Amino acid sequence: MSRPRIVIVGAGFAGYRAARTLARQTRGRAHITLLNPTDYFLYLPLLPQVAAGVLEPRRVTVSLSDTLPHVRLVLGEADRIDLDGRTLHYTGPEGDGGTLAYDRLVLAAGSVNKLLPVPGVAEHAHGFRGLPEALYLRDHVTRQVELAAAADDPKSCAARCTFVVVGAGYTGTEVAAHGQMFTDAQVRKHPLRQGMRPRWILLDVASRVLPEMDARLSETADRVLRQRGVDVRTGTSVKEATRDGVVLSDGEFVETRTLVWCVGVRPDPLVESLGLPMEKGRLLVDPHLQVPGRPELFACGDVAAVPDLENPGSYTPMTAQHAWRHGKVAAENVAASLGLGGASTPYRHRDLGFVVDLGGAKAAANPLGVPLSGIPAGAVTRGYHLAAMPGNRVRVAADWLLDAVLPRQAVQLGLVRSWSVPLDTASPEVARVPGGPGRRREADARSGPGAAIQADTYDGGTGTGPGKGRAGNEPAKGQPGSGVTQVQPGSGAAERRSETELAKGRPSGERARTWPADKPAKGPLGDPRSRSGAGGEPAEGRAGGEWAEGRPGGERAEGQPGGERAEGQPGGEPARDQPGGEPAKNQPGGEPARSQPGGERAEEQPGREPARNQPGGEPAKNQPGGEPAKNQPGGEPAKNQPVPAPQPPDDQPPPGPGIAPGPVKRSDPPDDSAKGDS
Repeated sequence: MSRPRIVIVGAGFAGYRAARTLARQTRGRAHITLLNPTDYFLYLPLLPQVAAGVLEPRRVTVSLSDTLPHVRLVLGEADRIDLDGRTLHYTGPEGDGGTLAYDRLVLAAGSVNKLLPVPGVAEHAHGFRGLPEALYLRDHVTRQVELAAAADDPKSCAARCTFVVVGAGYTGTEVAAHGQMFTDAQVRKHPLRQGMRPRWILLDVASRVLPEMDARLSETADRVLRQRGVDVRTGTSVKEATRDGVVLSDGEFVETRTLVWCVGVRPDPLVESLGLPMEKGRLLVDPHLQVPGRPELFACGDVAAVPDLENPGSYTPMTAQHAWRHGKVAAENVAASLGLGGASTPYRHRDLGFVVDLGGAKAAANPLGVPLSGIPAGAVTRGYHLAAMPGNRVRVAADWLLDAVLPRQAVQLGLVRSWSVPLDTASPEVARVPGGPGRRREADARSGPGAAIQADTYDGGTGTGPGKGRAGNEPAKGQPGSGVTQVQPGSGAAERRSETELAKGRPSGERARTWPADKPAKGPLGDPRSRSGAGGEPAEGRAGGEWAEGRPGGERAEGQPGGERAEGQPGGEPARDQPGGEPAKNQPGGEPARSQPGGERAEEQPGREPARNQPGGEPAKNQPGGEPAKNQPGGEPAKNQPVPAPQPPDDQPPPGPGIAPGPVKRSDPPDDSAKGDS
């Protein structure tokens, strides 16, 4: 008898615990597959310490392969689930698709950043749900302090040293607390203008910080934050975000280059596509974490609305503590449904209390309901984290010890750019990369302070971007994070062009089509002119722009300096008419072109039918006794010209392939203004 197949989607707190428990319960009697975008489990509660430079990034990650030896790991993101066919379709990290068949499916996809309809937030704010976002925030804050220290303008200095955190929950409170300590330490090395110091503002619409926790914890955290210099504003939120600052709900405009969005989370959009009963975006399950009517489907963690048996009529909150326990119960019930374990049990819980790390020796905790603050709370908080982590305990403890006796290294590594961590993403654990597979449209962004992104929001219709509710991840051409692109350098995904397309740009060829709407390029050569006179359009495939229809000057074609990068540029697939690619016909170094000196003997070459436009041919039109020639001053190109082409003036470049010979003088200087643009 074949072993049953169990597929787990997601390796967060719920998914990781489910996989580990199932491996122990089944003892090799079932195939267990774990689908996750990354090869590690991320311990989220310590992420603020990564952003503040207390812990190195790998300290908060636990290798899935090392700690789950009897579980098959598949890297990818779930795209679609066929409930009737019991198959799951996913996309791998390199864009390749795959299908997993299952007998039992455990959905533990977790959550993503929660967006609100606030203008400008999706473009100017960054979330805090994954390791890439924490690394970006650390670099960004470090850069702002360094730029502020070197700024001559007091207004610019103050804006760069103002950091706004929206959301005074668990994450936002810790980010503000650690951030204030981090920037204060930097300022001691890079003093600001006299009388200035970093300013952190913590906003929340609630009446107090940590509104979901015990009031005594809230009071302790509020007191520590204010003593440290954090500007705590309750009953206040952001009305609008711009590149220069934020407009608060009370009408005040705060100049800042940093907006951290910690207003909460929402379930992963994957569960919305199933068409099953939902509760505020979460999949409804019974107390056994099983979907009613679907005995093969289980859900746990943030994507599941689990009935709270301790508080009838409510559901368990979306916290790491509940997700960790969900995973264990779900695994036991999956094994029981397959006859590989004991009886199925409902989910019940008893709160052990909460801990909030406020940096240094300060913390707020209530273990088993006993409120603590100061050094005792700090010791309990760090002890709890060490006990809860499934790995790296020694390394984390060593980093804490080193941070207590050595100064932190405030350097920006530049590993994560602003456009790599958009706020409106369904995968905050994965940084966007140029040419990455299956990425939704994201416009290019500045990498510096106040960087903005233009992205299609794909969040089940709750976003604020222009493409909200979009079901696909259509890549934008030439933008970071796009998929197959014609213009992105380094993507390695350029399409191969046909011979017909490569022929464009030869004399009398079709004009270049890369420039948007066939508008003239900027610069002295950009004026559109007659195709038969000087200043025609440059065509594709020439260094500096092949002059369309034999004339210098005009609109730049794709693949030229100053224009849009074409296929076959550095980093992409070499184009057939570019250096390093397949030699193009009619190009220097390529296959000898017809009608060109030294080319293949064609019908235009001596030895065969006399060539048109070549010496020895039939008398040309528009020559003595002929019809006016095209491409000659005042006429149509000559056919079978009886005399060699006239030599150009001294200041005229010699005719090359694709440039009609003739005494045409360039009236405009070359355009060097856009060289090197990408």
